[in-house]
Amino acid sequence: QVQLVESGGGLVQAGGSLRLSCAASGRSFSSYVMGWFRQAPGKEREFVAAISWSGVNTKYVDSVKGRFTISRDNAKNTVYLQMNSLKPEDTAVYYCAVPERGSDWSRVGSWGQGTQVTVSS
Repeated sequence: QVQLVESGGGLVQAGGSLRLSCAASGRSFSSYVMGWFRQAPGKEREFVAAISWSGVNTKYVDSVKGRFTISRDNAKNTVYLQMNSLKPEDTAVYYCAVPERGSDWSRVGSWGQGTQVTVSS
């Protein structure tokens, strides 16, 4: 099982930026699809972004397209989420994740512990 540790969360004003990092353990990191989810207070956890093992293919939830960028560095076993033009509605705990199989996000195999992002208006 892959172990995931997020960092980089914090408090930022609306319009600001943050970069989240997720460090993964395991020798097969470069073969994993990786993703980010978030959960706001009182809401269900939602998919935010995902990236293929090569980094070539990415996908995003509509609400973050054009503002967030997911990337990875397989040499460092790390995936990133660059978040620009942040809005108060982006406030949530952000989780790094790996699907249980391939790129099927219906079942997540590993979750990180989460990092809090708070955007003030």
